[in-house]
Amino acid sequence: MSGANQSSASEFLLLWLSRKSKEQQQLLFMLFLSMYLASVLGNLLIILAISTDSRLHSPMYFFLSNLSFMDICFTSTTIPKMLVNHILGSQTISYPECLTQMYFFIVFINMDNFLLTVMAYDRFVAVCHPLHYTTKMTPQLCALLVSGSWVVANLHALLYTLLTAGLSFCADNRIPHFFCDVAPLLKLTCSDTHVSEMVILTEGGVMTITPLICILVSYFCIACAVLKIPSAKGRWKAFSTCGSHLAVVSLFYGTIFAVYFSPSSTHSAENDIAAAVMYTVVTPMLNPFIYSLRNKDMKGALRKMMGRKREST
Repeated sequence: MSGANQSSASEFLLLWLSRKSKEQQQLLFMLFLSMYLASVLGNLLIILAISTDSRLHSPMYFFLSNLSFMDICFTSTTIPKMLVNHILGSQTISYPECLTQMYFFIVFINMDNFLLTVMAYDRFVAVCHPLHYTTKMTPQLCALLVSGSWVVANLHALLYTLLTAGLSFCADNRIPHFFCDVAPLLKLTCSDTHVSEMVILTEGGVMTITPLICILVSYFCIACAVLKIPSAKGRWKAFSTCGSHLAVVSLFYGTIFAVYFSPSSTHSAENDIAAAVMYTVVTPMLNPFIYSLRNKDMKGALRKMMGRKREST
């Protein structure tokens, strides 16, 4: 696909890994494979621990198990294709496969976004309205919040995919990245991208900023409620339940803003890829460790599950 008059692409070339030296390629392959396996296994352990321990059958852990499932799907959308391409000595991704990868990437990154917001609301109710927690956070409401997030995330991804599918790609099919994302594809198109860029800037901004505002408002209310607790021990106990969530939120939004909301003059391909690696691989890998290491109930459930496995063997 090199003709300048070509108006559609049959495939793209994902060139980031192939541009490295052979030694760097092997090192990066092993690094990404290790992080991917750690992410999948860590999040699977979280899901299994929550599902097998009746003490963790609460809204907080219901949302956490959904977040772990999303993280498995999220990292599985991008990393396996890169690893398989390296093993096969290939750089290509077909046009339909590229759009499919972009669609699910957008779905799962938005689901992470929404679930972090829902978890912040859950913590707000638990800290600010503890006596009404069980009546407010009913199983029906929890299921509605997750299913509603699914619907909005899929509609958002469908909009972006339809916008991209309507573009023409003329001369260049080389993507200096390890997966298909909207921004690299917009740089390759020979179509007018004014409408697409306006939609991304406005609708995409609303989809990112609104959940973040909800999280910040929730934690402002939590902070106000915690400061009213007379004892230092009580304040620490109340706020410690939010520590893991705050750490994940900071890591997730910090890398997202570094890629999509920093000035274009500060962008470079390597910096964008480094930030993308953070939110597509590193954050999903670290989430299980953050939640398990800072949570006594989760650590107890994991020890109980591991002990049961040892007894069965």
